[in-house]
This record gives sequence, structure tokens and C-alpha cells, in this order.
Amino acid sequence: MNVLIFLIVFPLVISVLALALPRGLLIKRIIGVIANVVLCAVPIYLLVTYLDKGPAYFHLESHLINNSMLVVEILIAAYIIYISIRAKRYLPVLLVFLQSVIMLSFEFTSGRGMQIEHSLFVDKFSIIMALIVGCIGSAICLYAIGYIPEYHEHYKEVKARPRYFFFLMYLFLSAMFGIVFSNNLMWIYFFWEITTLCSFLLIGYKNDQASQESAFRALIMNLLGGVVFAVGLVYLYHSSQVMELNKLIQLDKGYVLIPAVCIAFAGLVKSAQFPFSSWLTGAMVAPTPVSALLHSSTMVKAGVYIILRVAPVLENTVAAKMLMLIGGVSFLITAFIAISQSNAKKVLAYSTISNLGLIVACAGINTYSAVWAAILLIIFHAVAKSLLFLCVGIIEYKLGSRDIEDMDYLIMRMPKLTAIMMTGMAGMFLAPFGMIIGKLATLKAFVDSNPGMAIILAYGSGATVFFWIKWMGKIISIKHGVFKVMEDRVSRWEWITLGILAISTVAACIGFPLIAFRLVDPFILEVFGKTVIVDPFSVYMILLMMVGLLILLPLGLFFFGFVNKGYKRVGTYLGGANIDDVTFEGAMESSQTIELKNYYLEKFFGENVLFNAGVFISLILLVIMFGVAII
Repeated sequence: MNVLIFLIVFPLVISVLALALPRGLLIKRIIGVIANVVLCAVPIYLLVTYLDKGPAYFHLESHLINNSMLVVEILIAAYIIYISIRAKRYLPVLLVFLQSVIMLSFEFTSGRGMQIEHSLFVDKFSIIMALIVGCIGSAICLYAIGYIPEYHEHYKEVKARPRYFFFLMYLFLSAMFGIVFSNNLMWIYFFWEITTLCSFLLIGYKNDQASQESAFRALIMNLLGGVVFAVGLVYLYHSSQVMELNKLIQLDKGYVLIPAVCIAFAGLVKSAQFPFSSWLTGAMVAPTPVSALLHSSTMVKAGVYIILRVAPVLENTVAAKMLMLIGGVSFLITAFIAISQSNAKKVLAYSTISNLGLIVACAGINTYSAVWAAILLIIFHAVAKSLLFLCVGIIEYKLGSRDIEDMDYLIMRMPKLTAIMMTGMAGMFLAPFGMIIGKLATLKAFVDSNPGMAIILAYGSGATVFFWIKWMGKIISIKHGVFKVMEDRVSRWEWITLGILAISTVAACIGFPLIAFRLVDPFILEVFGKTVIVDPFSVYMILLMMVGLLILLPLGLFFFGFVNKGYKRVGTYLGGANIDDVTFEGAMESSQTIELKNYYLEKFFGENVLFNAGVFISLILLVIMFGVAII
């Protein structure tokens, strides 16, 4: 239990130190490095300690803790009301008021006599989540040490607030550990709301109009999820006298179907599924570490985490089928929309929503094979996508653009970064790398339980291949001539982080059998009584292919960047009528210029074509989900 408490409290202490210590002190960076190492090491220690053990539940009864949380909740509500009124935004005020009335009335009436047997717990799934939060989160905070000074060099109009920034980043990590290890649903709700506040403040870090619009959109949607979450908790306690996660999934559906639907709704909002996906795409105005940490690898994972936790309650219900369809619609439509995007961060955002939709669909199906696939998708997506977000952040500064069309010949301009970026992209969609294993497992789960979903998976995966291949082709294209290498000003903090995440992506793929057999399988066995049986020969063959390709891909790109100095680059062959490298002689002695541009097919896959359709369909599915649960 002490390790769990440490992981929740330690980032909170670091956040306070980040806020309190003066700017520019060397000791501050030293503390940051030590803190990040600790945040990475302790979840690994937890893994080793509980690797061969089942779930462990811990009693932690303290009126001081509960009262402190209540005070913090009141302060958060007052702060949100204050800044919303100041910004003349009155919908957040209404939502916070509703939340406060619901929770305070409960706290001072029925909740006063509430008895919690086990406030904290740890199992294989929570360990996986802790590893993602601790290892990836600490790496991103390390990246931010070098990133934030350069960020303010580019955005001189933005007030430099590094202490405030790191305070929020570490506070967020503390809240994420709280969500992962809390068995007390009131505690989960408390930490849930802290992630909402951190997300709002970090999205609005630039403090310009676009950032404020995006920040308040995220706040409104997540507050709506918080209101429904609160209603679900109060209903649950009044109907069953239960306020613990492990007991919730053991109760009769008659008692817990409505609370489970309410919690799943909050999870849909947090994971930016339709009809709530616009808050995540808008959040891309935030600094790159925010995109990587909150909106790619961890915060949105809190949404799918809580959905997977309550999924057993929804099993074989209409609500589960609606959840599955919402995930399927989000996966398919956002994959298509990503085709039409040339903004690199938007491609990553829509790709994130799409992959989370696949996880939600697996939770709706809730068979042992579907949940097995969902957990693998969470792992592989977290490491690869965070790496890609950080790479895009560096490219944006060096090229002055995040448009994919401006990334021609990137391998000649930023060879090391391109090699690392290709590793992340390979982890997202290329066979036999990480995400493709998860998708193959998902395909089997869909075929076994709901073949119609397999069609959605096939078309969505086809779209995924399309938009990734377009991007990869851009960055590894070459051109006659010599380009200035633009990697000289990338800080060592950024290189260290990219190296850690690239190695993590490779390790997750190579270590897939170990992850599956020692972590995922035991958890699935505990929940379902059976697990996925994988042919060892197939696993080892896939592993050998992965080892070969994962080594050859980056090494091949590094070889191009560093060893090919003696290669002669010649102009592109243009039918024998070259004038120079990019122009050729056409008909009637006309001079034609060749350009390499991607197809974006906005007429078919543009946001204005598909987004509203996704919102409309998912709203109908949500109404059915709640309506049937209430009936």
C-alpha cells in the first residue's frame, strides 16, 4: 500500500516544488531529473513486486483525507466559477453548480455514514496503466525541460510561466495515479475532476483567443461528463449502499446498470469519442508536451480505462451494444477524417480518437478476447503516439510549420529525427509491429462475437494505412542537392526523451509475448476465468520478424543519414526531358514543374462532410443507451 500512496503523493510534492522554487535554478533541473527517474522506477518496482500475485486490496480509512478532498473539490468549483464568470462563460458555471449541489448534498447527508472497506487496490491492469503514466509521463516531463524555453523563443507574445506549467504537469500525473489505484469511487471521481482542471489550464496556456476557446470547450464537455459521473455515484449508493469499484462489478445489473452507464458516459467524454471528440482536436493548440501527455498517452486513456473497468456490468445489455457502436463509429469516421488533414497534429489527434474508439468497441463487446486486445492497443498506442507528438513538436519549430506538405525531404534535413519518427509510425500501423497485433486480436474478437464490426475494422484500418503511408512517403523522399541539417539546436533533453520513447516502442513490440503472458493473460484470467490461447510458434515467428524489422528500419535510415556521404544524388528522371531537378520539357516546348503533393480527398472525407454525421449518429446511440438503461 505504501508504494501506491507514494506514487500518488510524490508527483504532488514535485508539483509544489516546481511552483515554489525560483526560475532558472540548476537544483530545479536536478530535482526534475531525479523525480522523473523515480516516477519511472517505482512502477517497475511495483511490477516486479506484484508480478506473480493476484489483485491486492488495501484499507485506508481517514476522515482527514476525505475532508481534505472535499475542501479541494469546493476550491476547484469556486475557481472554475470565478474564471468562467470573468471570461463571461456561463455554461461551465451552471455545470459546476450542478456538480457541487449533487456531491455536497450527498457528502453532508447519506455520504457521512458511508463505510469503505478497501480504498486502494492494485492488479495487473492498474500496473500496466501505472507503467504508462510513470514511464511515458516522466519522459515527456523530461522533454519539456528543453522544450519550454524554445517554445517561448518562438512565441514571444506568450508569457513565460514554466513553474506554472510544470506544476500542472506533475499534478496531472498525481491525479492519474490516483485514478489507477483508487477502489473508492469517490476518490476516483475526485482525481477525475483534477485531470479535467489540469487539462483546461494547460490547453489555455497561451492565453490567446484560440487557446481559450479550446480550453473552455474541453472544460464544458468534461464537466458534463463529471455531472453525469456524480449522478451515477449518488444513484449507486442509494440503490446498493456500495461505493467501491470491485463491489460495483459484482452487483446485480438491476442495481448498477444506470450507474455503470453514467460512468461509461464520463469515460466517453474523457476519451474524446463522438459526439465529444471536438475538445481533443481543439486541444492541439496547447504546447506539444501537453498534447503528448494529456491528449495522447495518458488522460484520454483514463476514459477507456474506466470504461473497461465497468464493462462487465454492461455485458449482454443494449447499453453495451450502443457502447460498441459508438466506439465503432468513432473509429471509422475519425480514420476517414484523418485522410483529409494536412496539419500533422490534427492527423495525430484524429488517429488517437480512432484508436480509442477501437478500444471502446472492444469494451462494449467485453469478451475475454476483446478485452485482451483492448489492453494491448492501450499499451502500443501510448508509447508510439507520444513519440510521434514529440517529434512533430520539434519539426514544427525547425521548419516553422506543422503542415505535412512542408515535410518534403525531411530525411535529408533531419535524418536522426526522421529515423526516430519512422519507428513511431511503424509501431502504429505496419505489420508486424505493435498496433497491428492489437488490431489482429481485435479482428478475431469481432469475428467471434459480432462479425459486422469486422467490416468497420477493415475499412477503418484501410483508411489508417492510407494516411500513415502518405505521411511516411513525404518525410523519406529525397531530392538532388545538399540540404542543411537542422538538428543542431535540438536540446539534449529532447533527444534523451525521443531515445527513451523510441526504445520503449521497440521494447513493447519485442516484449509483446512477455507482456501478454505475464501481465495481460493473468488479468483476463482473473476477470473471465479463461484467456486467449496463442500458438507459441506463431508468437516466436512474429517476434523474430519484429526484431529484424525494428532493427533494420531505423538503422537503414541512420545509414542513409550518416554513411552515404559518397553517394551521388542525381536528379529525378522525368521521361528523358529534364531541364533541371524539378522541371522538364513538355509538349510544344513548354516548361513544366513537377510537384509531389498528397491526395487529401476533402470532398469525400473532409471534416465538414463527416464530422456532423458522426455526432448525429453517436447522439442517437447515447439516447438509446440511457433510455434502455433507465427503462
